[in-house]
Amino acid sequence: MKEILIEEKTLPEAYHKALDSLKYDGELTPVPDWNTEQLEVSMTMTVTEPLAEPMISKLFIGGYRELEQYRQEMLDGILDFEIEKGNWAYTYHDRMAGQFDFIVDELRRNPYSRRAVIVVRDWRVDIQTDDPACLQHIQYFIRDGKLHGKVLFRSNDACKAAFMNAFALIMLQKRFADTLGVEMGSYTHRANSFHCYAKDFDMLDGYLKRIENEPHEDLCYEYEGEWQELMEDCRPEIAAAVEQLKNNR
Repeated sequence: MKEILIEEKTLPEAYHKALDSLKYDGELTPVPDWNTEQLEVSMTMTVTEPLAEPMISKLFIGGYRELEQYRQEMLDGILDFEIEKGNWAYTYHDRMAGQFDFIVDELRRNPYSRRAVIVVRDWRVDIQTDDPACLQHIQYFIRDGKLHGKVLFRSNDACKAAFMNAFALIMLQKRFADTLGVEMGSYTHRANSFHCYAKDFDMLDGYLKRIENEPHEDLCYEYEGEWQELMEDCRPEIAAAVEQLKNNR
Protein backbone atom coordinates (compact mmCIF):
# COMPACT_ATOMS: atom_id res chain seq x y z
CA MET A 1 0.00 0.00 0.00
CA LYS A 2 1.63 3.19 -1.17
CA GLU A 3 2.41 6.05 1.21
CA ILE A 4 1.98 9.53 -0.25
CA LEU A 5 3.26 12.64 1.54
CA ILE A 6 2.12 16.06 0.34
CA GLU A 7 2.93 19.50 1.71
CA GLU A 8 1.48 22.66 0.20
CA LYS A 9 0.63 26.16 1.36
CA THR A 10 -3.14 26.18 0.72
CA LEU A 11 -5.89 23.63 1.10
CA PRO A 12 -6.80 23.53 -2.62
CA GLU A 13 -3.16 23.06 -3.60
CA ALA A 14 -2.79 20.11 -1.24
CA TYR A 15 -6.16 18.62 -2.16
CA HIS A 16 -5.59 18.85 -5.91
CA LYS A 17 -2.16 17.29 -5.57
CA ALA A 18 -3.70 14.50 -3.48
CA LEU A 19 -6.24 13.78 -6.20
CA ASP A 20 -3.44 13.68 -8.76
CA SER A 21 -1.45 11.24 -6.62
CA LEU A 22 -4.48 9.01 -6.11
CA LYS A 23 -5.12 8.86 -9.84
CA TYR A 24 -1.54 8.08 -10.88
CA ASP A 25 -0.15 6.30 -7.81
CA GLY A 26 -3.30 4.60 -6.55
CA GLU A 27 -3.56 0.84 -6.51
CA LEU A 28 -6.73 -0.94 -7.63
CA THR A 29 -8.06 -2.98 -4.72
CA PRO A 30 -11.31 -4.89 -4.08
CA VAL A 31 -14.02 -3.65 -1.72
CA PRO A 32 -15.95 -6.85 -0.91
CA ASP A 33 -18.32 -5.21 1.59
CA TRP A 34 -19.75 -3.03 -1.19
CA ASN A 35 -19.19 -5.44 -4.10
CA THR A 36 -16.97 -3.00 -5.95
CA GLU A 37 -13.34 -1.89 -6.28
CA GLN A 38 -11.39 1.25 -5.56
CA LEU A 39 -8.25 3.21 -6.25
CA GLU A 40 -6.41 3.56 -2.94
CA VAL A 41 -3.32 5.05 -1.33
CA SER A 42 -2.35 6.04 2.20
CA MET A 43 -2.33 9.83 2.11
CA THR A 44 -0.84 12.47 4.37
CA MET A 45 -1.36 16.02 3.21
CA THR A 46 -0.09 18.97 5.22
CA VAL A 47 -1.43 22.46 4.61
CA THR A 48 1.14 24.88 5.98
CA GLU A 49 -1.16 27.94 5.93
CA PRO A 50 -4.70 26.56 6.11
CA LEU A 51 -6.37 29.99 6.09
CA ALA A 52 -4.35 31.24 3.10
CA GLU A 53 -6.35 32.22 0.02
CA PRO A 54 -7.67 30.92 -2.21
CA MET A 55 -9.15 28.51 0.33
CA ILE A 56 -12.03 26.91 -1.58
CA SER A 57 -11.59 24.29 -4.29
CA LYS A 58 -14.15 24.02 -7.08
CA LEU A 59 -13.50 20.26 -7.25
CA PHE A 60 -15.91 18.88 -4.68
CA ILE A 61 -19.53 17.79 -4.52
CA GLY A 62 -21.83 20.64 -3.59
CA GLY A 63 -21.61 24.39 -3.25
CA TYR A 64 -21.54 27.07 -0.58
CA ARG A 65 -24.83 25.94 1.01
CA GLU A 66 -23.67 22.34 1.36
CA LEU A 67 -20.30 23.44 2.70
CA GLU A 68 -21.89 25.76 5.27
CA GLN A 69 -24.31 23.06 6.39
CA TYR A 70 -21.48 20.58 6.79
CA ARG A 71 -19.45 23.13 8.77
CA GLN A 72 -22.42 23.59 11.09
CA GLU A 73 -22.93 19.84 11.40
CA MET A 74 -19.31 19.33 12.44
CA LEU A 75 -18.84 22.37 14.68
CA ASP A 76 -22.31 23.05 16.03
CA GLY A 77 -24.15 19.75 15.87
CA ILE A 78 -27.19 20.96 13.94
CA LEU A 79 -28.11 17.37 13.01
CA ASP A 80 -27.33 15.69 16.34
CA PHE A 81 -31.07 15.21 16.85
CA GLU A 82 -30.96 12.49 14.18
CA ILE A 83 -29.32 10.24 16.79
CA GLU A 84 -32.21 10.66 19.24
CA LYS A 85 -34.68 10.00 16.43
CA GLY A 86 -32.88 6.73 15.71
CA ASN A 87 -31.93 7.69 12.16
CA TRP A 88 -28.16 7.87 12.73
CA ALA A 89 -25.83 5.96 15.02
CA TYR A 90 -23.65 9.03 15.60
CA THR A 91 -22.49 12.39 14.33
CA TYR A 92 -18.94 13.66 14.47
CA HIS A 93 -20.09 16.60 16.59
CA ASP A 94 -21.82 14.33 19.09
CA ARG A 95 -18.65 12.26 19.42
CA MET A 96 -16.40 15.32 19.75
CA ALA A 97 -18.29 18.10 21.53
CA GLY A 98 -17.88 16.74 25.04
CA GLN A 99 -14.11 16.99 24.55
CA PHE A 100 -13.95 20.57 23.27
CA ASP A 101 -13.57 22.19 26.71
CA PHE A 102 -10.80 19.77 27.58
CA ILE A 103 -8.79 20.83 24.52
CA VAL A 104 -8.93 24.48 25.54
CA ASP A 105 -8.31 23.78 29.23
CA GLU A 106 -5.40 21.46 28.54
CA LEU A 107 -3.64 23.82 26.17
CA ARG A 108 -4.15 26.71 28.57
CA ARG A 109 -2.70 24.58 31.35
CA ASN A 110 0.29 23.56 29.30
CA PRO A 111 0.77 25.11 25.84
CA TYR A 112 3.37 22.42 25.08
CA SER A 113 1.04 19.57 26.01
CA ARG A 114 0.88 16.38 23.95
CA ARG A 115 -2.41 15.43 25.58
CA ALA A 116 -4.82 17.65 23.65
CA VAL A 117 -6.50 14.77 21.85
CA ILE A 118 -10.08 14.30 20.65
CA VAL A 119 -11.03 10.63 20.25
CA VAL A 120 -13.84 10.08 17.74
CA ARG A 121 -13.93 6.30 17.45
CA ASP A 122 -16.33 4.54 19.80
CA TRP A 123 -15.44 0.91 19.29
CA ARG A 124 -18.52 -0.37 21.15
CA VAL A 125 -20.74 1.26 18.53
CA ASP A 126 -18.45 1.15 15.52
CA ILE A 127 -17.86 -2.59 15.53
CA GLN A 128 -21.62 -3.16 15.32
CA THR A 129 -22.56 -0.81 12.49
CA ASP A 130 -22.17 -0.91 8.72
CA ASP A 131 -21.22 2.77 8.83
CA PRO A 132 -18.45 3.16 11.45
CA ALA A 133 -16.86 6.56 11.92
CA CYS A 134 -14.24 7.38 9.31
CA LEU A 135 -12.68 10.17 11.38
CA GLN A 136 -10.81 8.58 14.27
CA HIS A 137 -8.64 11.05 16.10
CA ILE A 138 -7.58 14.71 16.27
CA GLN A 139 -4.57 16.07 18.13
CA TYR A 140 -3.64 19.70 18.69
CA PHE A 141 -0.24 21.17 19.48
CA ILE A 142 0.84 24.72 20.27
CA ARG A 143 4.33 25.27 18.94
CA ASP A 144 5.97 28.65 18.25
CA GLY A 145 2.76 30.37 19.34
CA LYS A 146 0.65 28.61 16.69
CA LEU A 147 -2.03 25.93 16.98
CA HIS A 148 -1.31 22.93 14.75
CA GLY A 149 -3.96 20.30 14.01
CA LYS A 150 -3.30 16.68 13.08
CA VAL A 151 -6.24 14.57 11.95
CA LEU A 152 -6.51 10.83 11.33
CA PHE A 153 -9.10 9.11 9.14
CA ARG A 154 -9.26 5.35 8.83
CA SER A 155 -11.01 5.84 5.47
CA ASN A 156 -11.59 8.95 3.37
CA ASP A 157 -13.52 9.27 0.11
CA ALA A 158 -11.24 11.46 -1.99
CA CYS A 159 -13.82 12.80 -4.44
CA LYS A 160 -16.92 13.14 -2.29
CA ALA A 161 -15.77 13.83 1.26
CA ALA A 162 -12.13 14.80 1.70
CA PHE A 163 -12.34 18.50 0.84
CA MET A 164 -15.42 19.16 2.98
CA ASN A 165 -13.90 17.15 5.83
CA ALA A 166 -10.70 19.17 5.70
CA PHE A 167 -12.44 22.54 5.41
CA ALA A 168 -14.70 21.89 8.41
CA LEU A 169 -11.83 20.59 10.52
CA ILE A 170 -9.76 23.65 9.67
CA MET A 171 -12.67 25.79 10.82
CA LEU A 172 -12.77 23.82 14.07
CA GLN A 173 -9.03 24.35 14.50
CA LYS A 174 -9.54 28.10 13.92
CA ARG A 175 -12.24 28.17 16.58
CA PHE A 176 -9.84 26.67 19.10
CA ALA A 177 -7.03 29.01 18.01
CA ASP A 178 -9.29 32.05 18.42
CA THR A 179 -10.45 30.87 21.85
CA LEU A 180 -6.86 30.30 22.94
CA GLY A 181 -5.67 33.59 21.47
CA VAL A 182 -2.99 32.01 19.29
CA GLU A 183 -2.31 32.02 15.56
CA MET A 184 -3.29 29.22 13.23
CA GLY A 185 -0.56 26.73 12.47
CA SER A 186 -0.48 23.90 9.99
CA TYR A 187 -3.25 21.40 9.31
CA THR A 188 -2.26 17.78 8.61
CA HIS A 189 -4.84 15.43 7.15
CA ARG A 190 -3.94 11.73 7.31
CA ALA A 191 -6.11 9.10 5.61
CA ASN A 192 -4.92 5.51 5.99
CA SER A 193 -7.18 4.68 3.04
CA PHE A 194 -7.59 7.64 0.71
CA HIS A 195 -9.75 6.20 -2.01
CA CYS A 196 -12.12 6.59 -4.93
CA TYR A 197 -14.78 3.96 -5.62
CA ALA A 198 -15.22 2.56 -9.12
CA LYS A 199 -18.56 4.34 -9.58
CA ASP A 200 -16.71 7.65 -9.16
CA PHE A 201 -13.75 6.98 -11.48
CA ASP A 202 -15.28 9.27 -14.12
CA MET A 203 -15.57 12.02 -11.52
CA LEU A 204 -11.91 11.61 -10.57
CA ASP A 205 -10.92 11.66 -14.26
CA GLY A 206 -12.92 14.85 -14.72
CA TYR A 207 -11.19 16.49 -11.77
CA LEU A 208 -7.77 15.49 -13.10
CA LYS A 209 -8.57 16.79 -16.57
CA ARG A 210 -9.33 20.18 -15.07
CA ILE A 211 -6.25 20.13 -12.82
CA GLU A 212 -4.03 19.33 -15.80
CA ASN A 213 -5.59 21.77 -18.25
CA GLU A 214 -6.75 24.80 -16.24
CA PRO A 215 -4.70 27.33 -14.27
CA HIS A 216 -4.81 26.66 -10.55
CA GLU A 217 -6.46 30.02 -9.83
CA ASP A 218 -9.37 29.05 -12.09
CA LEU A 219 -10.06 26.01 -9.91
CA CYS A 220 -10.48 27.95 -6.68
CA TYR A 221 -12.63 30.53 -4.93
CA GLU A 222 -11.65 33.07 -2.31
CA TYR A 223 -13.22 32.37 1.08
CA GLU A 224 -12.83 35.79 2.69
CA GLY A 225 -15.05 38.31 0.96
CA GLU A 226 -16.58 35.78 -1.42
CA TRP A 227 -17.69 32.35 -0.24
CA GLN A 228 -17.84 33.32 3.42
CA GLU A 229 -20.57 35.85 2.68
CA LEU A 230 -22.45 33.41 0.48
CA MET A 231 -22.25 30.77 3.20
CA GLU A 232 -23.48 33.20 5.83
CA ASP A 233 -26.37 34.32 3.63
CA CYS A 234 -27.72 30.78 3.33
CA ARG A 235 -27.85 30.18 7.10
CA PRO A 236 -31.58 31.04 7.42
CA GLU A 237 -32.37 28.55 4.65
CA ILE A 238 -30.31 25.87 6.40
CA ALA A 239 -31.98 26.61 9.74
CA ALA A 240 -35.44 26.29 8.18
CA ALA A 241 -34.53 22.98 6.54
CA VAL A 242 -33.11 21.63 9.80
CA GLU A 243 -36.24 22.68 11.71
CA GLN A 244 -38.38 20.86 9.17
CA LEU A 245 -36.27 17.73 9.63
CA LYS A 246 -36.68 17.97 13.39
CA ASN A 247 -40.45 18.13 13.06
CA ASN A 248 -40.70 15.20 10.64
CA ARG A 249 -41.28 11.84 12.27
